[in-house]
Amino acid sequence: MTQKSHELPIPDAFAAMGLRASILRGLAAAEFVTPSDIQTLLIPRALAGVDILGQARTGTGKTAAYGLPILQKAEHGVAFQAIVLVPTRELAVQVDAEINRLGKFSEIHSCPIYGGQRISEQLHQLKHGPEILVGTPGRVMDLLQRRLIHFRNMRFIVLDEVDRMLDIGFRDDIRQILGQVRSASSQGQTPAQTIFCSATISDEIEHLARSYMHEPVEKLIVPGADERPTVENIEQYYFSVQQCDKYRLLRGLLQKEQPSLAIVFCRTKHGAERLAKHLHADGIVCREIHGNLKQNQREQVMKNFRTGKFDVLVATDLASRGIDVQHITHIVNYDIPEDTEAYVHRIGRTARMGEAGKAFTFVEPHQGDELTRVESLINMIIPQATLEGFTPTRAFERRPVAAEETPQGEADSAPTDAGQAAPAQPTVQTPPARTLGSKVPLSRRRRRR
Repeated sequence: MTQKSHELPIPDAFAAMGLRASILRGLAAAEFVTPSDIQTLLIPRALAGVDILGQARTGTGKTAAYGLPILQKAEHGVAFQAIVLVPTRELAVQVDAEINRLGKFSEIHSCPIYGGQRISEQLHQLKHGPEILVGTPGRVMDLLQRRLIHFRNMRFIVLDEVDRMLDIGFRDDIRQILGQVRSASSQGQTPAQTIFCSATISDEIEHLARSYMHEPVEKLIVPGADERPTVENIEQYYFSVQQCDKYRLLRGLLQKEQPSLAIVFCRTKHGAERLAKHLHADGIVCREIHGNLKQNQREQVMKNFRTGKFDVLVATDLASRGIDVQHITHIVNYDIPEDTEAYVHRIGRTARMGEAGKAFTFVEPHQGDELTRVESLINMIIPQATLEGFTPTRAFERRPVAAEETPQGEADSAPTDAGQAAPAQPTVQTPPARTLGSKVPLSRRRRRR
């Protein structure tokens, strides 16, 4: 322990929650001062032992909200007491690092387990019997079947990004994992405490989540998170653009905005590869991340992005969930997401923990319905923007639709062309498009070392 750690002021607001001294020192070293809203709500109830369904906007500190109670209640030397299940390898690495950072002065340790990593490397970590496991469902099932981990001591289960964890792709693995935990706890052990968190929780997901939980279950919602799941610090805009103009618009937008750090989201792996290749050819330093990359390549890309070795990350939705990189100023949805809720998680990569950010979405002529569904989810009308100096191949306008009067899936199929008369229908007034150009102040710029 260094002299510096002695001098760090203890965060009184966290101390008032009853966290022990070693954890408070970790919080002080991590420069935590005041709990966020979700931390204020969740930590005391988690310490009380109840099962929790927590909803908060992205970038508001959910990892610490569930991680701190586990660090507080876990018993040193008892292996595999807690498991945090996450949807992606990158999120597993990040959550594990955050828990170990906050618990650096405690005797509780976390270990990440995920696919793409050699079993031999994970065996080396697992043989020390870490109290906390952070992993993806597939690798957790693999290690269970190999009998390299067990659930006999399991006291805490967390599903981070629960809406993604309980969708069709992960549901069978989650059912088996939670079923085995329940089976182990039925043999005389107290049922494991469950904490499920996300920025978006639909009624269907809530109903399914509760079937895996024990009463009493408390649903904790940060005020406004269910009404508007995106943080207010994000300026959101959309561009009306045809497919043939999208790349030209993106290039011009990046050149005008000069983002400190930006993520450009594509729907497909091949689309991300092609886009990154074109940006490189035009002198824009970027890298891509998607499922076709080997795990060590993905880790290297994220490490270089965090350290500012390049400014633009071209990504699939692999990077939309929980990835916490400081000072991302811009998000560009080059392809509007197929899953409406993915929009919330994508733009949540910016404006984290009180910072500011911008999010731009490219909308093609036939995608008016998809934009309307996004607006219905986030409970706001996204203003249109135009880029100074950009001339589209063929101009068109989106016809504004009142989301509350248009059932999902039944909205008009495509925006009307400029000058074409639209059928009479209930409308809302859309403000004039904002022109983005050299007169718009940049959010932030960082000097490169």
